[in-house]
Amino acid sequence: MFAASQSDPNSGWEAKAVEFFKDHLKEKDAPTSVPSLNDVPLHYLKPNSLVKFRCLIQDMFDPEFYMGVYETVDPATKAKVLRCGKYKDVTECGVSRVDFNSRNTVTAERQTFYCVPIPGENPWVKEISSLSRVVPSTSYAPTRQKRSYEEDDEMDDMDTQPQKQREPHPGMSPQSPTEQHGNGDCKRQETEAPSSQTASTSHLDLNFPLPGEKGPSCLVKVYENWDNFKLNDTLEVYGILSVSPALSALADEKDASSSIMDPTESMETAEEQRVHCPPASLVPRLHMLHARPVSHNNPLLPSATLEDNSAFLSSTLSEMASVRAELLTYFTHILLGDALAAEYLILHLISNVYSRRDVLPLGKFTLNLSGCPTASYTERLYQIIQQLVPSSYYLGMSLQNMNQMRLVPKKDYVANRLASGVLQLARHTSLFLDEIQLEQGQLDTTGVRNVTALGNLITWQKVDYDFNYHQMEFPCNINVLIVSEGRSLLPSDCQIHLQSQVTPANMEEYLSSIHMHTQTSSQLNKFRIYLSVARLLDYNISDEMTKSVEDDFVDMRKDDPQSVSAEDLHRMLVVARLLSLSLGQTSLSRDSWLRAKHIDMLRRSRMEQHKCVNGNEP
Repeated sequence: MFAASQSDPNSGWEAKAVEFFKDHLKEKDAPTSVPSLNDVPLHYLKPNSLVKFRCLIQDMFDPEFYMGVYETVDPATKAKVLRCGKYKDVTECGVSRVDFNSRNTVTAERQTFYCVPIPGENPWVKEISSLSRVVPSTSYAPTRQKRSYEEDDEMDDMDTQPQKQREPHPGMSPQSPTEQHGNGDCKRQETEAPSSQTASTSHLDLNFPLPGEKGPSCLVKVYENWDNFKLNDTLEVYGILSVSPALSALADEKDASSSIMDPTESMETAEEQRVHCPPASLVPRLHMLHARPVSHNNPLLPSATLEDNSAFLSSTLSEMASVRAELLTYFTHILLGDALAAEYLILHLISNVYSRRDVLPLGKFTLNLSGCPTASYTERLYQIIQQLVPSSYYLGMSLQNMNQMRLVPKKDYVANRLASGVLQLARHTSLFLDEIQLEQGQLDTTGVRNVTALGNLITWQKVDYDFNYHQMEFPCNINVLIVSEGRSLLPSDCQIHLQSQVTPANMEEYLSSIHMHTQTSSQLNKFRIYLSVARLLDYNISDEMTKSVEDDFVDMRKDDPQSVSAEDLHRMLVVARLLSLSLGQTSLSRDSWLRAKHIDMLRRSRMEQHKCVNGNEP
């Protein structure tokens, strides 16, 4: 397409190239035929091939310049050839050299996103996704599993210009766009051959939001409409994989030269160079051709919206009520025979911020499950929830964690990057806060900041990122479940006290036997589909039902105006909404409203009894 455009400058080849890939990816089963960076080890993927990556935008770097079009000259024949620099990190010259003085050079701009796998994605999601993974061509299978990309490139005899032939053009400044050698990725021309990455990677922080995360991070190069993307968006990116060893050489080369470089020649610090130009064998580059927003990361659901899959939606809705009954029974056993708490747990797991009115997030339903018996019980409860939701994270609220963990992302101005924090999560992540882990002691300044951040997340569904001199609000959509012994020190939308109907002699054996006896793979998958679909359904209230709810509210306040507040009404409306959706109903019925009032009355009655028995809890 680029070659054809030379005879017709108005051909619009760049738009045609993007449309070509978009059209082909719309074909049935086309997306599944593209290998995924999430599932296939990096060393099995061929450079310059089409791959996809399911990810979260963790950071956005400054725009960079690159040579979109450049001209090469054969030293022997003096023949000139125009080449395309788009979707590449290094020039392809063979024995030719780049003519930096050519009038045909076109300098263009692109944006770079630092992307990481979706934080907290659970093992069952990765397992199901990898079952349908594409096995790369056997013609490129490495001879040994741990071989580096540098060796792969040498053996593949690629068309890229040998590094030793790339000499800086005399008289050009280090920051000249054309000396970026067709990539702009590191603001200089690569001049040395690849060397061992041990020294430069030993200190490389891949900046995953959650501790202990594994998987590839990636520098995604975006060529158009980058203003459409926001920090923390979840995407499935289709693009061209770039793992040039020239990029991997930069970390060592720049480390060695930074101590003798003239500071006026480069505005980047050594730390910034390491962060923005990590070895490509660890952090590959992905040149975006197309990106699809990820509305959910449940591999059991169609990737497109539910409305576009009417057959799947109708068959799922027809089974919602029966699956709900099975899930309610399962949760009742897990919650020691407490059916009311089990009902509220279902409502919590399908809650979703569907809209915002001014600063108020609508639809959130943070649940405080108090009265939990032991720490081992709450850990086991998390493991059970982890088996049902696509993304989750367990945060034990011990003093040590609260005083030492970085929950809020913070701008690192030395490295010019956003240092991630635990609360930089994708939407619909289930955050499990275990307050039973909190022992007596003193919260320090960091601890107070962390508890405040959790409170803001719960109340406003936002996290204030720390930019040193100011804070910046980032809205989020995270399901927060707080388990505690007494009433939580954190705010919540609803508290229910666990009322055990059974007292097992061995808690671990009891929970394990329920899990093993009740759950088969097909049963678990039914629950997983149910919870995701219920969360994604649309919902409305008719004018008739609105009038009926208003009349009920007036009647409830007639005898005792203090008995029901506006806050109580709001909570009951949220419960009614979630009850309807849990049954597969997309509008509020009279029965669902009455049921919502009934279970709220039972819950409040239980809380009053608990207060009378135990005195007023702090």
